[in-house]
Amino acid sequence: MGIQKNIEHVKAKIAASSEKSGRNPDEITLVGVSKRISNDLIIEGVRAGLLNLGENYAQDFRDKYEILNPDCNEIIWHFIGHLQKNKIKYVIGKTALFHSLNSISLAEEMNKRAGILGISVNMLLEINTSGEESKTGMTFEESDKLLEKAKEFENLNINGFMTMAPYFEDTEKARPYFRKLKEYRDKILNKHPQAKELSMGMSGDFEIAVEEGATIVRVGTAIFGERQKKDY
Repeated sequence: MGIQKNIEHVKAKIAASSEKSGRNPDEITLVGVSKRISNDLIIEGVRAGLLNLGENYAQDFRDKYEILNPDCNEIIWHFIGHLQKNKIKYVIGKTALFHSLNSISLAEEMNKRAGILGISVNMLLEINTSGEESKTGMTFEESDKLLEKAKEFENLNINGFMTMAPYFEDTEKARPYFRKLKEYRDKILNKHPQAKELSMGMSGDFEIAVEEGATIVRVGTAIFGERQKKDY
């Protein structure tokens, strides 16, 4: 299938999962993960209506932004990968949503730089719901502390949470990890009503994530196919 057909196929699965769980598919944002995808394929996706794009690597994002944005300024960029503080400059002010805030120190630096630029930054807290050491993200207890600390950050908006489930051949096994994040989100909403978003679900498990309450799904290979190898 071409990219347009792939997008339609993914959207149909989102709609079916939404219907199964009594949700409105219009509540769910499809983010096409464009990491290590050629600019030509990205442009093909944008022309097919895929306007939300997610990048994982700060310098790759910087390069794509500079090349693509002049001609494709309708793109809504998301940053979804781990970000080192010395690379904030490549991302800040250029993305609609930063999905992977995972420490107070990163929040402090983001807030400082946003203040210098006179902007507000929309962010999600990354939670490691599986406890896997190979994954970045905070515990729920660390998230509680950051949410309290975030009240001091005038230039950051905490809009919700992101997680990655472990990989399973049987995607049904990913369900508890998504459910755990939704239950946490629901528990803290009274105190933090702005933190509504749930970014969870990727190519292999986004249908389960939608059933469990995802408001954003991050889908790469199911749309763009296999990625180019990263040689740095």
